Amino acid sequence: MYFSRIQLRPDADPRKLIGLNGYREHQALWNLFEPDPQVQRDFLFRRDGQPHQPVYYLVSRREPSHCDNLWEIETKDYTPQLRTGQSLAFCLRANPVVTRKDDAGKSRRNDLVMDIKKQTSWQTMPLIKRPPMASLVQEAGEQWLAKRQTKVGAKVDAVRADGYLQHSSYKRGQKKTIRYSTIDLQGTLTISDPEKFRNALFHGIGPAKAFGCGLLLVRRI
Repeated sequence: MYFSRIQLRPDADPRKLIGLNGYREHQALWNLFEPDPQVQRDFLFRRDGQPHQPVYYLVSRREPSHCDNLWEIETKDYTPQLRTGQSLAFCLRANPVVTRKDDAGKSRRNDLVMDIKKQTSWQTMPLIKRPPMASLVQEAGEQWLAKRQTKVGAKVDAVRADGYLQHSSYKRGQKKTIRYSTIDLQGTLTISDPEKFRNALFHGIGPAKAFGCGLLLVRRI
């Protein structure tokens, strides 16, 4: 596996990034790899930085190298050394969803923050009793992570959830708008199963990975 840091070249025209978000962003990152029609998406990414000066972090099975003079690419081998009981700081951009059945009995994914609003009748509460949005986002982040601890192979010791955003994107050839939400999660964890945790580092957590969600970044503490 490889870990890469990718940013715009100093001499590149930032206007080339106009409209580069959501699905188009994912397609642009695909272009960093040698074309292979037999290969499905084999990377995770996260976008940070300013709108016209983005920085991307990638974890990928292949090394990115196919460049169009738009990006600077720094890549290193990614072989994390993990052990049971190890404590790490983490950050994660997640797409927090919950599955509910609609009136027709069909299962659908719902935005977890909006779901908490609905389940608690937040909209109809008196303003003086209504929890602030920051509290709902924190609750959503805690709930979402708590249900994934066993699968991920780590116990979350502390987490701060913020940066809640709703997004819309378009896929070429489709008229329907793709809508999803994100929360930024930061905190500390303790590894309980190194193999499961390595799988989470390499393959991500949760849905919307094609839109920059699910990449778990960690550091020693």
